Amino acid sequence: MAKRQDLDRLCDVRLFADCSNRELGRIAGACTRVDVSAGKTLLRQGDYAREAFVVVEGEVVVRRNDRKVTELGPGSVVGELGLFHPFERNATVEAKTDAVVLVISPRDFMALLREVPSITRKVMTAMASRVRELDTKAYG
Repeated sequence: MAKRQDLDRLCDVRLFADCSNRELGRIAGACTRVDVSAGKTLLRQGDYAREAFVVVEGEVVVRRNDRKVTELGPGSVVGELGLFHPFERNATVEAKTDAVVLVISPRDFMALLREVPSITRKVMTAMASRVRELDTKAYG
């Protein structure tokens, strides 16, 4: 069973914000909880996406073209586009502090969507909202 802290973090993730506690439990069950040491690279710009990460504890730094873009903490997700297609990563993310992350692979994520179809609509709605937000930001 997923730890309560993992469920609390998953409900903070915009991608899963509309999911029920039962659905969040299923998502958490499809993830692997990993302890990460400060300085460890989670994903590297230019590599092909093989998983997504949800930060449960600690902080990560996002860099693009060797320039710091942002720092993210608990409840943040990185690499989520890789759940849908093995795109090349557009940023490098490394642990700023010791951290705990939930890792999910595209294969496990797609299996989850087949098993719990109600999650599919909620994730698609969240992604569409994100695209609209970015479009508005870019074009007004």
